[in-house]
Amino acid sequence: MRSWRFLISRRWLLFAVVVVLLCYAAWWLGQWQFHRLDDRKASNAVVRANEDRAPAPVGDVLAPGRSVIEDDEWRQVTATGTYDADETVIVRYRTRDGASGIDVVVPLVTTDGATLLVDRGWMAADNEGASPANVPVPPTGEVTVEGWVRADAYGDSTNVSNHSTRSISSERIGKAIGQEVYGGFVVLDTEDGRPAADLEPVELPELDNGPHFFYGLQWWFFGLLALFGFGYLAWDERRSLRPDETSASEAALSERKSRRAAKNAHKQAVKAAYQKAYADERAARDAHRARSMPPSTGSMTPDTNDAAGESTNAATRPNSSGSP
Repeated sequence: MRSWRFLISRRWLLFAVVVVLLCYAAWWLGQWQFHRLDDRKASNAVVRANEDRAPAPVGDVLAPGRSVIEDDEWRQVTATGTYDADETVIVRYRTRDGASGIDVVVPLVTTDGATLLVDRGWMAADNEGASPANVPVPPTGEVTVEGWVRADAYGDSTNVSNHSTRSISSERIGKAIGQEVYGGFVVLDTEDGRPAADLEPVELPELDNGPHFFYGLQWWFFGLLALFGFGYLAWDERRSLRPDETSASEAALSERKSRRAAKNAHKQAVKAAYQKAYADERAARDAHRARSMPPSTGSMTPDTNDAAGESTNAATRPNSSGSP
């Protein structure tokens, strides 16, 4: 009869540990994808809610030195002011449809006194060779812009050098141009009712759920596949064993148990022999010590006899003075 005893061998136990670790990793990665799906749904809900709201004055949504509130992301705002074209900042490494390009950010000095950073759009350009002097010039004079609010980026990519950066940070750009700027920035929709000339509009976010749901299911499927594979390989191993091999395996296991039991019995016998030899030696020492000691009762000891003899002799010895 075939047996499953081979599963307790070292090889199969290590295999089982590896499978458990793989299943845990697949479960964790699946959970991570579903958490990302929840975050995406929450972000899409904010964007959809803000799309239905009427544009608000920029001062009602943004403030200098204050980060963009999460619920205001992609909300439409309006601002009136004058573009400061001399302080144009280009954002490098903005690819679109496989083509390299840049985003053009121009400060808008509003009538309120603070400066609003406006991302006017994208243009195809060499990421290394483009400069603010090569970009389309914004409208002169007072202009009213309308666009979507975006939050600042963080990290080393926001460093500004020679009016060039890789990610937009109102704090970094404000320090570079020496102006007080609103927190966050605005992605341009229209200026005086028209899109920016000679620039592609910035792409708006896709409001789908992305691939996270299927990625999560895929990771969980990998975990189930690992369990199924372990079970199949174990079944195949058991099926491939011939009855005589199974008997031989069981006999070998029984023989190992017998050898282990005999070894333990031998150890116990040696221990018992040592204990008996020690007990016999101690008994012999005690017997020898007992024979060597004088008896505690019976005739008078030699010292006592000597003392009695001296007393008798003294009584019978003549007096040295001659008296009886």
